[in-house]
Amino acid sequence: MKLKILAFGIAKDILGAAEKDIDLVEGTTVQHLKLKLEDEYDELKHLKSYFIAVDDEYAENDQVIISTNEIAIIPPVSGG
Repeated sequence: MKLKILAFGIAKDILGAAEKDIDLVEGTTVQHLKLKLEDEYDELKHLKSYFIAVDDEYAENDQVIISTNEIAIIPPVSGG
């Protein structure tokens, strides 16, 4: 399945764009997606943390992804 990944903040800089397409096997998990992204974009491994959102909600690593999901990479947020 082909998914569009939305990236924000530093994640957008790492991916080189606000949106990227990625090919995954139907029914893959968020954890597998993270591993694939970190394999392709090594700098993601160096972030203190980042989250994957599926359909506008933070996703757990064992959540299954389907082709109709909207996926976003949410980088660490700081404020003051």
